[in-house]
Formats: sequence, structure tokens, C-alpha cells
Amino acid sequence: MHSYTRAESRERGKLFRKGFRQSLADCVDPDVRRKIERIDQAAAERGALELAALHEVRAKARQDLAAAKAVERTAPRADKPAAREARKRAEQRVRLAERAVQKAERG
Repeated sequence: MHSYTRAESRERGKLFRKGFRQSLADCVDPDVRRKIERIDQAAAERGALELAALHEVRAKARQDLAAAKAVERTAPRADKPAAREARKRAEQRVRLAERAVQKAERG
């Protein structure tokens, strides 16, 4: 996963276009390639950190869901509706976390 900042995206695009024009002339400057690789490496490191954070959020959401299910199962009859709503909110957080992780791993 790569996580480019706006400035990195702009700079990488400029360098890519410059390298493309140079490749048409068959004289690519190795400095252009090095700069693109440096930007890609920084974005990859940032992306890996963000993916790890998303995995932590997903794990915490799953633990919260398990706790909410346990509370719902052990709640007295009067407290069941509130416990059920808490479980549903926990399930929604798990779904959102799952989608975020899947989206990050794809792109």
C-alpha cells in the first residue's frame, strides 16, 4: 500500500512526465528515476504504518463486539434492548473497520 501526500503526487507526476519525454528521446536521466523511487519508498513506508494502524482498529472493534455480545447475553430482561443496540453499534464499527482494511489492502 502506498500513501502519497498531495505534494508527493504532484512531484511524482511531474517527474514521470519528464522521464516519459526523456525516454522518447532515449536519454533518461537516472536522477529522475532515483527521485521517483525515493518518493515511492516514503509513500510505501507511510502506507505500511497506516495499514498496521487499520489492523489494530479492526482488532479492537472485534474485541469490543465480543464484549458487547457477552453483555447482551448476560443482561437482565429490562436491559436487553440497550444491550442489543450496543451490540448493533459494535457490529457496525466492525463492518466499517473491515471495509477500511480491505480498501487499503486493495489500493
